[in-house]
Amino acid sequence: MSEQQETILQPLQDRRILSNIPDPEGVRRTIDRRGFLEDDINENPNELYKKKLEGQRYVVDFLVKVTYNKQTATLRCHNISTTGILLELPAGEQETAFEAAVHLKFTIPDGAMPEGYEAKVSMPAKKVRTFVEQVDGEEVRFMAFIFEKPLDLYFKRRRWGLSIFMASAFLLFITLLVLLMRAESVIYFRFNKFLYFYSLLAATFLLSRYVFGLLYRNVPINLDYEPGVTIIIPVFNEEEWIERTIISCIDQAYPIDKLEVIVVDDCSTDRTAERVRHAFDKINANGKRFKTKTRMRFHVLSENAGKREALVVGVKMARHDLVVFVDSDSFLEPTAIRNLVQPFQDPEMGGVAGRTEVENKFTNALTKLQTVRYYVAFRIMKAAESWFDCVTCLSGPLSCYRKDLVLKNSEDWLNQRFLGHPATFGDDRSMTNFILKTHRTSYQDLAVCSTIVPSKTGVFLRQQMRWKRSWLRESLRALGFVWRKEPFMAAFFIVGLIVPIAAPIVVTYNLIYVPARYGIFPTTFLLGLLLMALMMSFAHLFFRKSKLWSFGIVFVLFYEFVLLWQMPVAWVTFWKSTWGTRDTPQDVLEQNRKQERRTKRRPFPFFAMKGDNRDDEQ
Repeated sequence: MSEQQETILQPLQDRRILSNIPDPEGVRRTIDRRGFLEDDINENPNELYKKKLEGQRYVVDFLVKVTYNKQTATLRCHNISTTGILLELPAGEQETAFEAAVHLKFTIPDGAMPEGYEAKVSMPAKKVRTFVEQVDGEEVRFMAFIFEKPLDLYFKRRRWGLSIFMASAFLLFITLLVLLMRAESVIYFRFNKFLYFYSLLAATFLLSRYVFGLLYRNVPINLDYEPGVTIIIPVFNEEEWIERTIISCIDQAYPIDKLEVIVVDDCSTDRTAERVRHAFDKINANGKRFKTKTRMRFHVLSENAGKREALVVGVKMARHDLVVFVDSDSFLEPTAIRNLVQPFQDPEMGGVAGRTEVENKFTNALTKLQTVRYYVAFRIMKAAESWFDCVTCLSGPLSCYRKDLVLKNSEDWLNQRFLGHPATFGDDRSMTNFILKTHRTSYQDLAVCSTIVPSKTGVFLRQQMRWKRSWLRESLRALGFVWRKEPFMAAFFIVGLIVPIAAPIVVTYNLIYVPARYGIFPTTFLLGLLLMALMMSFAHLFFRKSKLWSFGIVFVLFYEFVLLWQMPVAWVTFWKSTWGTRDTPQDVLEQNRKQERRTKRRPFPFFAMKGDNRDDEQ
């Protein structure tokens, strides 16, 4: 289990754990309690999923101020949806007092509902029913209220419309200000060619990505296109999340004869295998008519070989022509696969990435800043690359490939070495490079999954160092073929490589050398940094309408003063093969080497007698 309790959205579970699989007998073709026809999900899966979310209830625990007949009571809320709320009636309180229209006033806590709903609510409501349930052996009375208007409409008028207007206005203002500042760079270019050239390059790169990202459109669903898909889940010591991952993968709005799930265990040392088998038993007990027994397989490797080996084993077992890689702590939305496969109608399309969101976004400040970063990285950056069918990283949480292309490159992928060292991480970016050499890659924004991100600083920093090393390694590899791609995209890629590599030098020059040498405060540089932060924040506000937008500013500052300085370390250590967050064979070997070095440095007995036990620290 995690050392820290993660704040995770808690939807009220449907009694049917496989509620999104297309119904082969048509049993579900009925009018549901919200009044819409629960027709065959294949007829319009995205719209039906949206309608289901409108009635989705979330398990919560907060207080609601209820005003009725000029009186006020404070009741506890047990679950909430966009259309109504369930309140507990305290002992001694008469439910008849709430028969007339009441007024509810409450604040939706962070993480109680999807992002964007964390706000104050004050509106009339009407009681629709009462009932009694057993809770911890005692009878508890509940009252269900329906809101005067759905929360979506309420927030659209009260908050969301204003958020979009503010974000649009500020994005336009920031863009104009950046262009004005870059005009200054042109004027003073001759005084410092390197610095102003970098400024022009970085601004052009950033603005172009936002422009193309904002213009991006998802490939629409073609209901006649249903290729066979095999979902492969490599797993290593993921007992906490693997059951939920498996259920989300099999419970897809996709034909049952066109979808299978394969779980490959890389010799986990915890209870992962037990949890996988429990998940299979649970699904099969409810999925006989969905043929789940023949559509789910579990394979355990004979020895710990690494994530790539686990994925290749899964691909070789796959029955279908498209393979989807899903991380063992990532959870798919029911329409993810249906959306993910659409770009493969193009025979030259080799791989497609879905959008990854943060599942534990409200755990702490670290997960909140990652939430903004993830969204902008996918919805803006990958969307911009998708314009040119040249997405440079098909991310591990959710990506799809043609099976034959993975098999064609599997040996080179498994045996990849860089400067004599095995390449054990960055598997997603590495496979993307193999695909990009001969085919196109794309991004589907409506193919959504969520993932658990690090909530502890140490784990986060090790992850970021690993990502920088793999980014540098694979970017250097990509230089060998990217020039053959669309010219603008090739230039785009090269600039995207230069800007982060040179960033530590530029920051050192502006924040340290110039003030020390000339006594000039770096006002222009800091203003540019602020504008970059605001652009990320307001882009998140524009799309998500969430109060988390301000953490975009926090992320940019954190990156500039902490993460940026991992880049020089990556320059000289990008050949390393240790993960730092996973006990791979390379990590175990490195740990043994460190232990040997500690042993050689053991203090003399005199110092040991003084209580020096540093060698016992883990």
